[in-house]
Amino acid sequence: MREDCALNIILIGMPGAGKSTVGVLLAKRLGYQFVDTDLLLQTRHHCRLQQIIAREGLAAFKRIEEDVLCSLAISHSVVATGGSAVYSERAMAHLRQLGQLVFIDIPLEELLTRVNDMDSRGLVIGPDETYQHLYDERLPLYRKYAEVTIAGGGLTVEAVAAAVEQQVCEQSHDLD
Repeated sequence: MREDCALNIILIGMPGAGKSTVGVLLAKRLGYQFVDTDLLLQTRHHCRLQQIIAREGLAAFKRIEEDVLCSLAISHSVVATGGSAVYSERAMAHLRQLGQLVFIDIPLEELLTRVNDMDSRGLVIGPDETYQHLYDERLPLYRKYAEVTIAGGGLTVEAVAAAVEQQVCEQSHDLD
């Protein structure tokens, strides 16, 4: 386990940015646990994200997600959040107390090639909204909350995980 790194690393970014895949690799690299908050949410509610959204509605889903995020009590973990986590100021404040917030920044054009299952993915998106709209709405929020930003466009998931490790561990070391 790397002792020179942040106690927890919290990954934020758009659906399709690779938070879960990078998170698993990063956790292995650091000897940390891996937590996927979308999976926690699904486990607690015994159904998929899209089913929760369809049954409860977008506003209720955001409250449910906020409750899951605010209930996290972890250490030595890499956390992959849902793309909509940034809608909750309360949740983001809690996550910031737990560790370092890392934005995996992928250009819209690349995200569009990755996200082709929007209907089954569990996106927090209104009926008349597009992925582009979601991107335009969320990008300022990711930038607002991020303590570290990784420009992941064109990089492999391994390269993104290595960049997160390098930047977060260097920053943690510089704070000592």
